[in-house]
Amino acid sequence: MPHPRYPHPVAAGASVTGQHALTALYQHRLVSTRQLHRMITPHHTRSEYLRRQLQLLRADGLVDCVNRRRRGQTELLWWVTQDGADAVEATGLLPKRPYRMNRHAAAGPLQEHTLANVETGLAFLTHAARFGHECGPLDWTPEVAHYYRADDRPGEDLALIPDAVLHYVHAGTDQQRTLLTLFLEIDRAQMTVGRLANKLHAYAAYHAYAPQPLARGARRTTKPQLAWRSRYPVYPRTLLILTGATPAQLQRRITDLRSLVAADPDITTAGIRAGVTTLDQLTDQGPWAPIFTSVLGPPTPTDLWLTTTNHATAA
Repeated sequence: MPHPRYPHPVAAGASVTGQHALTALYQHRLVSTRQLHRMITPHHTRSEYLRRQLQLLRADGLVDCVNRRRRGQTELLWWVTQDGADAVEATGLLPKRPYRMNRHAAAGPLQEHTLANVETGLAFLTHAARFGHECGPLDWTPEVAHYYRADDRPGEDLALIPDAVLHYVHAGTDQQRTLLTLFLEIDRAQMTVGRLANKLHAYAAYHAYAPQPLARGARRTTKPQLAWRSRYPVYPRTLLILTGATPAQLQRRITDLRSLVAADPDITTAGIRAGVTTLDQLTDQGPWAPIFTSVLGPPTPTDLWLTTTNHATAA
């Protein structure tokens, strides 16, 4: 049966699975066959049907693919063509995304990062199904821009662009539903820990940013509203997902990151909640296991709540 959280068909003549695949590829830019199978046909033991649908979409010029060789095996990576993107956008079911993948980009240096981003979302999707929570294939969006200005760079427009913004519904045993929004940052151990700390500094700056809508000299009658409140009921938790190195190396990065953050008063006083874990832990154990280390608090492992206090309906 089709995934219940998918929208309606997007390409006339395509099967339901093909329509879902086209929509998912538009949303996530570059996805392997194996990832698409887990994303839209997890109820099928084998992926042959999905593969046939992808080849039909390719024959119609709606998708294309490139080979990726890893660990001695070859797999196909898929993306939507311009015609495929036009087909999805014509439905109006998804916000338009200006980014277009092509063969050079699909085989280029951003390949692994894009696939790790998809793998992170799939970990939430898989464990949501396991626990009866809600997180579908379209519930995370890559690279959503959030514009702000920082006190240390007056007059300059800045953009906070998380690797993904993910929405998740936690359904408790008492029928309480908690709506979670997460900022996801994927670190493949290719940047310095200092740059990783600077990213958290940007999250803290956006948290504090309140636009000044009044013209110069005008009398202010109300306190400016924080920019993030126009988009989120509660400031999203920030999760750093580490991969691309050995467990020991990743643990050292976590330790070093916590040290740098502890020395930055703009982050420590911002009131944001941020946790760090590894992609392997997230995939194997899920977000409701004690796999996160708070970036700002005690190093005691915790789950996705990142807190020991009771959670609210939107947290």
